[in-house]
Amino acid sequence: MVYRLRKSDLLGLGVFAGFALASAHPALSAAQEEQAPVMSRDIPLKNDGPQADAPQQPSVAPVYPAHAADGQKHGLPVEVYAVVPGTKFLVTLEDPMSTKDLKRNQEFRVRTAEPLEAGRGIYLPSGVEIRGHISRVESAGQAGRAKLWLTFDEIRTRFGSLPIVAEVAGMPGDHSIALNGVANGVIEGRASTQKDAMQAAAAGAAKGAVKGVKDKDKKEAAQGALMGALEAYLLEAGRGQDLDLPKGAKLELELERALYLVRE
Repeated sequence: MVYRLRKSDLLGLGVFAGFALASAHPALSAAQEEQAPVMSRDIPLKNDGPQADAPQQPSVAPVYPAHAADGQKHGLPVEVYAVVPGTKFLVTLEDPMSTKDLKRNQEFRVRTAEPLEAGRGIYLPSGVEIRGHISRVESAGQAGRAKLWLTFDEIRTRFGSLPIVAEVAGMPGDHSIALNGVANGVIEGRASTQKDAMQAAAAGAAKGAVKGVKDKDKKEAAQGALMGALEAYLLEAGRGQDLDLPKGAKLELELERALYLVRE
């Protein structure tokens, strides 16, 4: 038997299918949600707990107890015992020094006035002797301004002598020394001032006028005074002052290379 669907039957079937699909949609959606794969999330969840607003503790570097170097490594890397280049420290002169009588290669001694610090609380106590030599010297009479070059050779610790490479960075605290300054490790004396030159001129004038005064010749005395003052002024104006460093004078040194507080 052949069934023939009428147009009205087809329309009814379409309406019925539409209702069936609509009623099945929530169930399908629920099934799809249940079967949907779980996606991983890389974004951390916000912490809304009681510690959410607690301040974060800053990281604190470990503190090591201070202890004097004894020359031993104690299983630590040698870098721990390095007093780094650029470290500045004070020393005091053990003997007086003057550019008037210092000689090249003459030895001298200074003593540390403060500790030298390495890593992990390791330090070299103050009062340690450093020995060096005069590498070059120029008196005020030679160059017009005194100059002094110091070379530091070794530092003598309780566990032995260590090589040291340092230069003079300054001379703090003693303004009585005729010091112009320190440049590139060279200590320079101060040049004569106008006051020094005028004082020398006055002394030269008095000396030059002596003969005229003795001869009771006013003209000769005046000329002698003038010439004496001029010569003394020119001589003093072109001359500097020698460096006279007393015992105990302070020098500021700066390490040019690392100083390792260990015995080889």
